[in-house]
Amino acid sequence: MADDKDVLRDVWFGRIPTCFTLHQDEITEREAEPFYLLLPRVSYLTLVTDKVKKHFLKVMKPEDVEEMWFEYEGTPLKWHYPIGVLFDLHASNTALPWSVTVHFKNFPERDLLHCPSNSVIEAHFMSSIKEADALKHKGQVINDMQKKDHKQLWMGLQNDKFDQFWAMNRKLMEYPMEEGGFRYIPFRIYQTTSDRPFIQKLFRSVSSEGQPHTLGDLLKEMFPAAICQDDEPKRYQVLIHGIEPMLETPIQWLSEHLSHPDNFLHVSIIPSPSD
Repeated sequence: MADDKDVLRDVWFGRIPTCFTLHQDEITEREAEPFYLLLPRVSYLTLVTDKVKKHFLKVMKPEDVEEMWFEYEGTPLKWHYPIGVLFDLHASNTALPWSVTVHFKNFPERDLLHCPSNSVIEAHFMSSIKEADALKHKGQVINDMQKKDHKQLWMGLQNDKFDQFWAMNRKLMEYPMEEGGFRYIPFRIYQTTSDRPFIQKLFRSVSSEGQPHTLGDLLKEMFPAAICQDDEPKRYQVLIHGIEPMLETPIQWLSEHLSHPDNFLHVSIIPSPSD
């Protein structure tokens, strides 16, 4: 994995320029200026928007403020999805900066989970890492770590410390050479065109004949419509961290290098933009 450290670094430091504006129905004492921020793709909205909250609270009375939440063009944004996934799913073919609307009331209970504190984000993040390790190593690696090691993973993400995070996360990315990869690949496939939150099934890194599985193999099994035949127009874009990897890319390599800090490979499938 050492040769591909640059890939890990590029993924970690991916940013989305974002413009936050207060929803027009919010009651303010004076006009609220928009707030601009470079959002880390690998983090979570509620973890990196304290500055946004402070900015808008300056023009609001405390009694008009409830839990902060975000939407894009009428769609509430799920804070427990990584920021990069939200952008790829809802806004990947739009002009930057990403225009996100901020709300302080009328929390959409049916669409969003409450996030009263960072400890809720930490619990969600650690539960994802444990689930991913159960798929990769039957949970043996994460269970062998100490509490302070778990904390190091979380603090690395929370404080945007690449080296601190990867010093511990590399252990979660190792596997016995004779096995050729992880036991199962932790992945989630998202679509805007489905009511189902995401597709997540068991999928091995290597075929029964010992051949490495590719991204194309994963899609053939989970979402065959994403693979276009030679003579037909492309119907879907398959995005991981905002790029379209080649379908021949081994899924094990993608899992090691393009997984989010939660150790899942998040794949967004969106309709191809019409010209």
